[in-house]
Amino acid sequence: MKALFRILAGLVCVIGVAQAEVVAPDVLIKNTVEEVIAIIKQDKDIQAGDQKKILALVDEKVLPHFDFERMTQLAVGRPWRTATPEQKHTLVREFRNMLVRTYTKVFTVYRDQVVDVKPVKLAAGATEATVLTTITKPGTQPIPVSYEMKKADIGWKAYDIFIEGVSMVMSYRGTFSTQIEQNGIDGLIKTLSEKNAKSASIALNSKEEEK
Repeated sequence: MKALFRILAGLVCVIGVAQAEVVAPDVLIKNTVEEVIAIIKQDKDIQAGDQKKILALVDEKVLPHFDFERMTQLAVGRPWRTATPEQKHTLVREFRNMLVRTYTKVFTVYRDQVVDVKPVKLAAGATEATVLTTITKPGTQPIPVSYEMKKADIGWKAYDIFIEGVSMVMSYRGTFSTQIEQNGIDGLIKTLSEKNAKSASIALNSKEEEK
């Protein structure tokens, strides 16, 4: 299941696009998925794993439209309430970095997947929405993916993604809970920081080997 998340998260999470007007969440997802897929298809460097270009694409099209604070709060669970403001800030940063590195890996494995976004009927004044999609790769069964989104002042933001009915964010809660019970909030922060540093080091070494 974790492998599935790593493979799909990047593709299904490309939901942000800078727009002057607030658009419906399903339209936001559909427009941006189409735009990002078009960029990937045209850019051979991204397909070959150019980390600089991939990170730039993620920074521009994805990150501004995620509610990382809420995602982190959901993943941490009840201990979030007792964390200090500094601990919360650091947790959000490290969790965000971990997810970003997960997302960037998937851009190099895109192989003509098709994303079908289902229309959403929103009640007047609605501030929460679930957007249903399916991802299909030639020769495979469609994979159901749903986005949990909340409307903010500047537009809709995603705070969780369900892949085949399993919450991506909540899938981290069990591990985080165990780490907090054993070593406290600071222990979780240390673990996330070390994992991110290790991932960054591996990416750097791989880039050096390619030279």
